[in-house]
Amino acid sequence: MVEDALGRFTFEEDSPAVTPQTVFDVASVTKVASTTAAAMLLHQQRRLELETPLADLLPGFVVGRAPGTFARHVRLRHLLAHSSGLPGYADFFRQHTTPMGLLRACLELPVEVPPGSRAEYSDPGFILLGKALEVILGEPLLGWVQREIYAELGMTASTFCPRPSARPLIPPTEEDTTFRHRIIQGEVQDENAFVLNGAAGHAGLFTNVRDLLTLAREILAAGGHPSIGEPAKLFHPATVELFAERQPPEDSTRALGWDTPGKDSTSGRHFSSRTIGHLGFSGCSFWIDREAGVIVALLTNRTWPDRANRAIRQVWPEFHDAVRTAL
Repeated sequence: MVEDALGRFTFEEDSPAVTPQTVFDVASVTKVASTTAAAMLLHQQRRLELETPLADLLPGFVVGRAPGTFARHVRLRHLLAHSSGLPGYADFFRQHTTPMGLLRACLELPVEVPPGSRAEYSDPGFILLGKALEVILGEPLLGWVQREIYAELGMTASTFCPRPSARPLIPPTEEDTTFRHRIIQGEVQDENAFVLNGAAGHAGLFTNVRDLLTLAREILAAGGHPSIGEPAKLFHPATVELFAERQPPEDSTRALGWDTPGKDSTSGRHFSSRTIGHLGFSGCSFWIDREAGVIVALLTNRTWPDRANRAIRQVWPEFHDAVRTAL
């Protein structure tokens, strides 16, 4: 295991230096390191069925919709595979200031195409998936994940809604001039997640490189990779294989919750077809090559001081290629 850090929290010379232990807002890496991990464990425990209609768990999703509409055919599998037909994004936070109002708006979104026929990466889909998992659990997702997954694996840095005293130890993500009108540091950057009390199925996790590597080692251990000298603590081999398998439609790179490398992948040129991972809006990248036994986690706050800089799109593949070449 190799860990290193470069740079400072911000561009100021007196800004704190980043260390390998620094905790970041990992944005949509939440989708795999929290929500998908929970779905995997619940499926393994026979508490979650992939073919369960979303409406069975969240009846508000079909209230007021005509019989036979696409929404009535959305299943948990579709939400995990980003093939539900829901739109990719909605700025709910501009009209809704309460969790209930935002969730209601999410439940009322149109399902634009038959589920399973189109792959479109969807934040609203994972907001609803997170709420559906809470119905299964009978408790908030964040508490269950911290207790049943992070504590079991020793992921001590992983948390939601960091306490105020910890916030100065977390790199800021943005100087928000349009919504909260303050520097966003130690609170979730995603505005919809902020309205949802800071934690949701699509965003809200704060963690560091060590904890992500720990989760990835659990994935490799479940697959019996020889690079891991200990058995898996949580996941069974069949669970990992199931959730790592690409899902329809044919042109999609999405597995169940996880992404996989496609053409011109941000993972670069050297990750195998047995790779799973995910990106985060804040510039984070997390890839697990289940064939080579290689894990790469890159955490950044590329959105500081604003979101305009898109250079991370060039950095990602070059960084991953450099790591794999060095190995």
